[in-house]
Amino acid sequence: MNAVPHPDDLPPLDVLLPVERAGERFEPRADEAELLGAFTDRMPVDPPRGVHVRANMVSTVDGAATGADSRSGTINDPADFRVFRVLRALADVVLIGGQTARAEKYRALDVPEELQEARRALGRAPEIELAVVTSGADLPDALLDGPRPPFVITTGACARLDAVRERIGPERVIVTESDSPGVVDLRVALAALGARGLAHVLSEGGPTLLGELIEADLLDELCATSSPLLVGGPAPRIVNRPAWFEPARELRPLHLLHADGVLLGRWQVVRLGA
Repeated sequence: MNAVPHPDDLPPLDVLLPVERAGERFEPRADEAELLGAFTDRMPVDPPRGVHVRANMVSTVDGAATGADSRSGTINDPADFRVFRVLRALADVVLIGGQTARAEKYRALDVPEELQEARRALGRAPEIELAVVTSGADLPDALLDGPRPPFVITTGACARLDAVRERIGPERVIVTESDSPGVVDLRVALAALGARGLAHVLSEGGPTLLGELIEADLLDELCATSSPLLVGGPAPRIVNRPAWFEPARELRPLHLLHADGVLLGRWQVVRLGA
């Protein structure tokens, strides 16, 4: 979506699932009270990790996670935008990978004025934090030098570690290590975010980061939009993982919404051992 849609252009969302609510309609409202309510149940914070991790991704009917310009913004639409802004309003922190930060030109995140009161009522801080997972800390100047720089999640092997600490402040840099040198330990990273009071985590990709969250059994739910487009090409899927998940992760549908051919699903991830 290259431009933010005007409120008058936002479509109603019809409920398809759960069956007992089929036929209900979420009309667009400035405060999005009904839609917020649809996404605030089943959000327990996992005590061992101190966080709840939700991902929001979009793909075309033929499985592409981006358009020809390698950006997801070209394959979403106003229906997806309604859910996108609600999910952000519910998040303490948006978690992304370094490639996504560069390709999608991320900057400091703001809460729309009309959603701020609902956010306050839920006990969220006024501002949404941004956290970027990056082994090299190679991030745009406009992001690092902005008025609210992101948390940078990296490793001790990062060649830019000292420079990025000096640039954005050591309190904004989270250093983790894993069994593989130079690879971020996402479990440690999420625990560090939780310790900072950022319990509700929204991952917006990219596909590699989502694959790593799933592989580590750290994802609690997935919001997946299916856009009525066929784009062909070598676009990635919403999950990029070279090996099969063993075992495949089971999903339970929480709800399915529809508008103008766009399907917006919300799925609970069945955690291993649950």
